[in-house]
Amino acid sequence: MFTIGEFSKFCCISARMLRHYDRIGLLHPAATDEQNGYRYYDSSQIPTFQRIEKLKRYGFSLAEIKRLLTLTEAELNIQILLQYERVKEQAASLTETLTCMERDISHFKEGITMNRNYHVIVMNTPEQRVFSVKRTIAVKAQDIHGLISDLMAQAKERGLHRAGPCQLVYMGNEFNEDRMEVEAQLQVAEAHPDTKLLPESLCVTAIHQGPLEEVHTGYQAIGQYLDQHPEYQLTGISIERYLKDENMVSSAEELETAILFPVEKA
Repeated sequence: MFTIGEFSKFCCISARMLRHYDRIGLLHPAATDEQNGYRYYDSSQIPTFQRIEKLKRYGFSLAEIKRLLTLTEAELNIQILLQYERVKEQAASLTETLTCMERDISHFKEGITMNRNYHVIVMNTPEQRVFSVKRTIAVKAQDIHGLISDLMAQAKERGLHRAGPCQLVYMGNEFNEDRMEVEAQLQVAEAHPDTKLLPESLCVTAIHQGPLEEVHTGYQAIGQYLDQHPEYQLTGISIERYLKDENMVSSAEELETAILFPVEKA
């Protein structure tokens, strides 16, 4: 048996944290002296402690770990796999954030302002024939790229040939970054049972140049324009038209995305 001090040295954890583990029912001492309250630990508890620390590194909370310790090995492995997918998504998001920060730091050093300037115009978009795929996705660059790739693959299976850019139509009444119904569309040359004809429409539009993660600044520019031009009223849902997509450029800075909102003149 080891005193709490000895056990803390072997496990490289403070006695204070071991007392906390005891209080929350995560790791009780093997024995407690009834007269003086001293806690004693056994070497057989070291594997349990090691498992607790590993699960902490995996990002589980102490409350979650308490529950996980009651699972069978197979059940625990399933929970670890699910956590792996969550952590992988978090890592991808952090990578995107770091890339954005590095870009802004570079611009700052070069004396370039972080605020983008957009030329917002009102224009008639021509009639176009499109093949489309509907999905509910998280509004993230990797999810959008995956959806566009699926769209292109399905168009190819049907023998359809690209005749213009891909675009994404946001179907919801409000924005939801984690879950948004969208329709990916590809302008095609051929008529087909799975294609449809989009009519000519009046749109207020702005061109965003750069990463998709920053496309929201173009939306804000359009919002400011419409606020200053009340003669135009929104009539439809927003469209992102990828004039230069990831297959056409060598860096995210070269991407070009047209943001379109259908409007009518009041």
